[in-house]
Amino acid sequence: MTRKYFGTDGIRGTANRGVMTAETALKLAMAAGRHFRRAEGTHRVVVGKDTRLSGYMIESALVSGFTAVGMDVFQFGPVPTPAVAMLTRSLRADLGVMISASHNPFQDNGLKLFGPDGNKLSDDVELKIERLMDQNMADLLAEPEKIGRAKRIDDSQARYIEHAKRTFPRARTLEGLRVVIDCANGAAYRVAPSVLWELGAEVIAINIAPNGANINLDCGSTSPAAMCAQVRESRADIGIALDGDADRVVIADERGRLIDGDQLLALIAERWQAAGTLTGGGVVGTVMSNFGLERHLSDKGLTLGRAAVGDRYVVEMMKQKGMNVGGEQSGHVVLSNFSTTGDGLVAGLQVLAAMADMGKRASDVCHRFEPVPQILTNVRVRNGVKLEEGDVGKAIEDGRARLGAKGRLVIRKSGTEPVIRVMGEGDDEKLVKAVVGSIAQIIEHAGA
Repeated sequence: MTRKYFGTDGIRGTANRGVMTAETALKLAMAAGRHFRRAEGTHRVVVGKDTRLSGYMIESALVSGFTAVGMDVFQFGPVPTPAVAMLTRSLRADLGVMISASHNPFQDNGLKLFGPDGNKLSDDVELKIERLMDQNMADLLAEPEKIGRAKRIDDSQARYIEHAKRTFPRARTLEGLRVVIDCANGAAYRVAPSVLWELGAEVIAINIAPNGANINLDCGSTSPAAMCAQVRESRADIGIALDGDADRVVIADERGRLIDGDQLLALIAERWQAAGTLTGGGVVGTVMSNFGLERHLSDKGLTLGRAAVGDRYVVEMMKQKGMNVGGEQSGHVVLSNFSTTGDGLVAGLQVLAAMADMGKRASDVCHRFEPVPQILTNVRVRNGVKLEEGDVGKAIEDGRARLGAKGRLVIRKSGTEPVIRVMGEGDDEKLVKAVVGSIAQIIEHAGA
């Protein structure tokens, strides 16, 4: 069945346009609320959001929809996405909803849904909800005496702060470390600096003044230049940049050089392997994970599972393989010992714990392997492009033949933007650039 509302990570789009309207949010709340309502007992839903202006509108619509079908709504205000996942389980809620478009600009917004176990919904459940959304809404309404209540929870941020601190080794502190934290003017603008300070760090917090329109604006994990510059200017030991909903992270070492998610996966896997806490004999990455990571893990006797792009697919494969470490090159890192979804702050704390344990600089701790040259080009398209047909299909086939066994080519459509991502990697960087450039040019022409 073709999806009408859901993409690879919930529902996402331009606010007040297309699928991202108050009407959609109302229908989603009514449909999801009815799907997850238990036969008896209390019906609860947790709602969190980031700092986008449109969050007020969407939150109000969600509350109306959930209460209309008989669910009590707990409104937590601005909190990271992993906090919503954690609180859904902690409060024994039927459902959790995060209002966020993650790393997208403020004009966009989105809805991420979590089941009672704190995991993102499966494709099957999303399709069932979509079918309910297209039915007569009047059929979903609760009886007048069963309409739900809504209330704001004042200690939501404190709950997550304590949860995050518990993921850091009890015997260690961050005393003596100067940490730059870039909160992207997003959901973690209060909690992330508090966690680091309470663990003992000297904290230099930037982009912590959200105004509804500056989330991810030239800041955060997708624009980390300001964070890198602040690390150098402040002579900090490390920089941590989160995205708008704080489920992904990018690290900078003491020289302001970036460290991607693949290096973080390698670091955490090695440390957990040495501590005897790594399960499944390896980690889960994605089709975009650098081949250098796979080689490095193999040298350590570990395997790399490659899931489709999207942290929920990473989580699914982690469950299948019994692994407790997974993530994406972009900085989504999932540590199932602590969370059911990506958590940028908790991943950053694992790096800080390694620095504290080893007594080494971030550059020494985080550089685990030499990555294979990898070229990624994002091609923005206006019209639909079929990757398997015509000139595009032939260009991709020719590109794979040129790279042969010494390289790898991944072409995929973004689930959140009108973009086709062309990634190539191999030991011959010049060849990889030529192949990727050729394919990107043909896709651009086809999608004009």
